Amino acid sequence: MPSQFYYLSILEKNLRYKKYVIDKKLCYFKPHATKIEKSFSEEVIFGLGLKKKMIQPKFFYDIRGSDLFDKICALSEYYLARTEIEILNNIREELTMILDSEYRLVELGSGSATKTRIILDVLDKIQSKIEYFPIDISDILAESSEILLDSYSNLHITGIIDTYEDGLQFIEEYDDKKNLILFLGSSLGNFAETDTMHFLKQINKTMKRSDLFLIGLDLVKDKKILDKAYDDSQGITSQFNLNVLQRINDGLGGNFDLNKFEHRAFYNQELQRIEMYLKSKSEQIVHISKTNTDVKFNKNELIHTEYSHKYTIPQIKQMMNQCNFKINNMWFDSNQYYCVLLASKF
Repeated sequence: MPSQFYYLSILEKNLRYKKYVIDKKLCYFKPHATKIEKSFSEEVIFGLGLKKKMIQPKFFYDIRGSDLFDKICALSEYYLARTEIEILNNIREELTMILDSEYRLVELGSGSATKTRIILDVLDKIQSKIEYFPIDISDILAESSEILLDSYSNLHITGIIDTYEDGLQFIEEYDDKKNLILFLGSSLGNFAETDTMHFLKQINKTMKRSDLFLIGLDLVKDKKILDKAYDDSQGITSQFNLNVLQRINDGLGGNFDLNKFEHRAFYNQELQRIEMYLKSKSEQIVHISKTNTDVKFNKNELIHTEYSHKYTIPQIKQMMNQCNFKINNMWFDSNQYYCVLLASKF
């Protein structure tokens, strides 16, 4: 931790947060540790107690998980990241004309902030001071923010280490400045269908009329391309999937033996989604000491860890319309693999 780090308790708009100040250009808000631990343990135990076991994909992204995901993005099979970067690079000039000096950048799920730099480059051309509010459940947010500050002398970062929903509420109550909200990486596809609509409506509800929403969405394509993207030849996605069990071991005192589980991922054409699971190789009982919970697994029993929904263009238009968004622009790559969409509030 940097020597200039110090810690401040705050009695401001939201008493659930504490403010951590690194220096005059970097601070972040984080819920009390007890809230984070309680949320993680409650959601994990609830999911593993269901008849069809599941773990929320948001728990993939601890520091190691985020590092593994960066490695996935560099794989030849994983077209999503490079395709989205290609589109963002192609629309730099258009974004420069669309945006102005009054926009703050708010990002959902910033991770290592690789694609964020493209948008920051755009804002750097038109703003003397850039405000960036990343929202991420992972503590990697603080690390990636410090790296960004080395690249942009006029950048000021206020991070929120929390869920998207709570982070957006924090932003809504913060001030009246215009926001450009980013939700990249086709992360919306990880939501269940009903949750997708609810979440988009929540984003819309927190937006001002002057705010803009830039989102990346993956499109329906050949099954072979999709299967390879989520079950790569090097096994990095397998490590990424299994790491969520290691996170339970480290954070909740679990005794998962990762060698007794295996990664499974495939594209369900009927439901237009990748389905990702961890499969138990044998009958076994896992103990989670912090909650004094035993979880029984049958041989070949699955833990569902992620959906990744794919969309057609008509579906995207209908979905955005139903959630009270006006589509301002839609951009695609040359293969029509992926879409980046800019929307505003009706």
